[in-house]
Amino acid sequence: LPAPLLDDSYGKELGDETAAKSEDFQDSMKIAWRYQNLPKMEASPTTHTKFGHYYDVSKKMSPQLCQSVKWHSFYLHEELSLEPKMKAWNMNSGYARLLQSIQRIISQEGFDGSDPQKKQRNVLRIGIQSLGSLLWGDDVCCSDTPEDPHSLTKFLYVLRGLLRKSLSACIITVPAHLIQNKAIMGRVTNLSDMVVGLESFIGSERETNPLYKDYHGLVHVHQIPRLNSLICDVSDTKDLAFRLKRKQFTIERLHLPPDLSDTVSRASKQDLAGSAKLLSSGCGAMAIGKRHLDF
Repeated sequence: LPAPLLDDSYGKELGDETAAKSEDFQDSMKIAWRYQNLPKMEASPTTHTKFGHYYDVSKKMSPQLCQSVKWHSFYLHEELSLEPKMKAWNMNSGYARLLQSIQRIISQEGFDGSDPQKKQRNVLRIGIQSLGSLLWGDDVCCSDTPEDPHSLTKFLYVLRGLLRKSLSACIITVPAHLIQNKAIMGRVTNLSDMVVGLESFIGSERETNPLYKDYHGLVHVHQIPRLNSLICDVSDTKDLAFRLKRKQFTIERLHLPPDLSDTVSRASKQDLAGSAKLLSSGCGAMAIGKRHLDF
């Protein structure tokens, strides 16, 4: 895990970066002096005030900090060796054992919302990695006709019920590039409150495209929480990209140059136009070409 940035170190890192940006901006405005008084476009979707937690990706979290935090782990290989093979809730044994472990922690640690709280509790944070992969005994990512195609969605449905009646929140990573069945991915999206996808430029044509030289990939917001409404809110900023700096992983608005250079081919221009249409399509999809709007 990366080392967290404390208040003093975060301010120092951010202050140095902001000062460097202001100096570059002043140098670039010596010729285009007419644009000097125009409002600046912030690249980051949020303000520079500290919000949430920030981490230094160049350092690892200290073992002392990890040991001071109360946490529970679940390792499927150890669970399978302790108990005989089981299959509950009509799903594979890996998902069933994970649900039982989460339910046991919620009950024993006092996070059950149906019971009166004896003392003040924080929120139970649950992290599940590579759900739907072979690590969990699921074959939806390696077979067109999986043995139990509904096992993953059943797990998410039961997990959603556990989260609703407890003081807990869960973040899950899914290898979407391995799951070719679009119906399964559609069900996973519908059973989630918020869905965000990362598209890396490594191994694609955009890796060598000069238009994306300042970024390492795109951020797709597929679904955001909808509270007390029938439809989700559509953000004004849909074109997001990420890049890995020396110490931080940042998400910024995607800014493309207004004029293409001579080194960019015609295929790159067409790819740019197609990417702009795909990026601009959010929850309310835009019509591309002569096709009708989809809702």
